[in-house]
Amino acid sequence: MTPKPLLGPIRAYILAHRDAIQLWRTLMGPTRVFRARHVAPNSIRGSFGLTDTRNTTHGSDSVVSASREIAAFFPDFSEQRWYEEEEPQLRCGPVHYSPEGGIHCAARPGGLGPA
Repeated sequence: MTPKPLLGPIRAYILAHRDAIQLWRTLMGPTRVFRARHVAPNSIRGSFGLTDTRNTTHGSDSVVSASREIAAFFPDFSEQRWYEEEEPQLRCGPVHYSPEGGIHCAARPGGLGPA
């Protein structure tokens, strides 16, 4: 009898920052849980990882991998459109998280909510 994999809900995010890949990988900690517990015990994997294959989190290891994985999880997302249209708006001031859309957007001047 083959054991069934334990499946649960997942959350996929696109992190936007000049150094997003490196920052996220540092926060996750080493892929191998034993190493994470000793080298980075306060990392996500050091704190919550169970085994090397059940290490609680994933992050792309390069820009090429990130683009491929973003396309798999978010097929309607356009990186080019985001950089041209949305990203400049997010640099103009306060940002508001929209739970309905699951995205961050520029806040309206003088109040919360999308611009």
